[in-house]
Amino acid sequence: MHWLSWDLNLKIRLLGETLFHTLFWMFFPFMALYFSDAFGKNVAGILLTVPPLVGIFGNLLGGYLSDRFGRRPAMLLGSFMQAAMFALFALSANHWVDYLAYIGIGLGGSIYWPASSAMVADLTPEEERRVVFATFYTAMNIGVVLGPVLGSIFFLHYRSALLLTCTVVTLAYALAIFFLIRETLPETAKKRDPSAAGSSLLKEQWQSYAVILQDKAFALYIAAGILVAITFMQLDLYLAVYVKEFVPAQTLLAWNGWSFSLNSTEVFGWMVGLNGLLVVLFTLPVTRWFEHWSDRNALIFSSVVYGLGMFFIGLTTQVWLLFGCAVILTLGELIRTPVVQSFVSKYAPEDARGQYMGASSLQFSIGRFLAPLTIWLSAWMPPIGVFGIILLCSLLSALLYVKLFQILPDSRPVQAHSSLSHAVKEKTEMV
Repeated sequence: MHWLSWDLNLKIRLLGETLFHTLFWMFFPFMALYFSDAFGKNVAGILLTVPPLVGIFGNLLGGYLSDRFGRRPAMLLGSFMQAAMFALFALSANHWVDYLAYIGIGLGGSIYWPASSAMVADLTPEEERRVVFATFYTAMNIGVVLGPVLGSIFFLHYRSALLLTCTVVTLAYALAIFFLIRETLPETAKKRDPSAAGSSLLKEQWQSYAVILQDKAFALYIAAGILVAITFMQLDLYLAVYVKEFVPAQTLLAWNGWSFSLNSTEVFGWMVGLNGLLVVLFTLPVTRWFEHWSDRNALIFSSVVYGLGMFFIGLTTQVWLLFGCAVILTLGELIRTPVVQSFVSKYAPEDARGQYMGASSLQFSIGRFLAPLTIWLSAWMPPIGVFGIILLCSLLSALLYVKLFQILPDSRPVQAHSSLSHAVKEKTEMV
């Protein structure tokens, strides 16, 4: 599905989200350092555990709002909230206000993304979704690659100007959504009664997610996703510790008396940069190479490949072999990412797609919360032990995927689902 043939909604969002991600990654990697300088490392460490927890709430709320009131209202709420919080951050002279603004930016994004993913699924045929999701993932990673490089200049020296630019861009994008993006909420979801009171809305939201998480197959999917998310996130966590403590400075290239060397910090930076570059260049090609693989095989294979790539890192300190391991684990990432969103869009009942997207985000939020435990383990375990636990997490996730697709042998679970609203109604009547 060539991007020129995309619906206008998707073209506008691809451009807007690419710009936003680039600006976001110009300040996000530096926030830990910023708050450490402001509050001290211990306080900052505690404060930075809050945003992932707020993100869980935001994702669930965003998914519910996108199914209850429409994709546009949820996206508009998230976008305008982010614009307001960027403005507050830019104009603030108090570090606690900065912190609240930072949480608000994350909350706005968490509300936005389930509706955004649901809209992609609304507008694309099932057989094309992997490629479309992969295109959006590529655009996001352009920001991941370029943002930190630009941010090392602009955030450190022109922070207020950068944050004001983020305000203007986010506000412009929110206005583009308001004036140019059309609603894509399916007709089945529009039949719900929109007149419920606030307390009833909260009750219905809670009951909706209770029904989703009681779905055995989807619960297995979430559990597998948590384990593989723990593995994926070590790229930014234990890998940095391992490389800094155990990988010596060494020569990368040498020729005719000339040599180019890297210290341990630079080796880690090059590995992360290589991962980002490969994601940008090869997300779409790899997605097309594996587009005929079933969701089952793609998810299982990607978990195993990423786990092995991480484990092999623990067996070497040679820089070129470490780069080779980075290529292996990146392959697992590239195979998995488009399949995850495509699978949820197929699995979810049409009238609950946003809520399933929101619930699916639990795997990343919980995984991000648990992933730092590897750093704690490294205080009393050798590297091969820590990498062994990381590999075990990936292999357990693969086993859970095997179990999941034994429950769903035809990989077409959505056909067996009744409407979520019908299920919630039944649950309410029982109460």
